[in-house]
Amino acid sequence: MKKYILLVLVLISISGFSQSLNDYKYAIVPAKFSFLKEKDQYRMNMLTKMFMEKYGFITYFDTDILPAEVAENSCNRVYVDVQSNGGFFTSKIVVTLKDCRNAVIFTSAEGKSREKDLQISFNQALREAFNSFDNLDLKSNRTTKSETTITEQVQPMPESKPIVPQAVVIKEEVKSTASESKILFAQPIENGFQLIDSTPKVIMKIYKTSIPICFMAIKDSVQGVLIFRENHWFFEYLSNSKLISEKVEVKF
Repeated sequence: MKKYILLVLVLISISGFSQSLNDYKYAIVPAKFSFLKEKDQYRMNMLTKMFMEKYGFITYFDTDILPAEVAENSCNRVYVDVQSNGGFFTSKIVVTLKDCRNAVIFTSAEGKSREKDLQISFNQALREAFNSFDNLDLKSNRTTKSETTITEQVQPMPESKPIVPQAVVIKEEVKSTASESKILFAQPIENGFQLIDSTPKVIMKIYKTSIPICFMAIKDSVQGVLIFRENHWFFEYLSNSKLISEKVEVKF
C-alpha cells in the first residue's frame, strides 16, 4: 500500500512539473557553466542548448541579444543550469530548470558516465540526464529556432493553388576535401560507433542520440553532430560562429 501511494505521489509530481514547463516558451542557457573553466568547454553549453531545442524550447545563450518579446518579460522563460556531482572516476551531471524567481521547477535524474575522456564522459552524462525530459508530457506546439532554420517549412498559398513546400536556405560553408571522398567504416563501440578509414585509422567517434539520424560526433578536437539529410551524412559544427558542414561517406 505504501509503495502504491509513493508511486502516485511521484506521478503527480511529474505531472505538475510538465504542466508548469508547458507554460514556458523560451529557455536561457549560460555560455559558461560554473563547474567548468572555459566558455562552452567540452561543448557542454552548445549541447545543452541543442537538447532544450529538441524538447521544444526556443533557446538562447545568456550572452545573446534577446528579441523584444523575450527581453521585456523575464518570466516567460526557464533558466537552465547544469551541475557536476562527479568524482575522479565518474562524471555525474544534473540539469536544473528555474523560473524568474530563482525557484527550481524541474531537476533531472543524475546522468552518469565512466568514460576516461572527459569530453566524452561529460557529453554522455549530459545526454543521460536529459533522458528525464522524455518522461514529461511536454507539448509539441512550440516552434523552436532549429525547426525554423533547419527543417522544411510549408508556405500557405491561395486556396486555388496547391500548397508548395519551400525549403529554408541555411547559410553554411560546405567543405570538400580529398579525405571526405573516402568511405569510412563504422565499428561499434559503447553507445555508438568509431568511423575508420582503410588504413585503418580512427577518423571520428559518434554517439547515439534519441534521434536515429543524428549522432553526437567528435573529430580530432572538434565536436559537433553527424546528421543524415539529403540522402547523405554530414558532420556539422560551429567555427567562429559559422556553421560548417562536411559531407562524410559512411558505411554502417
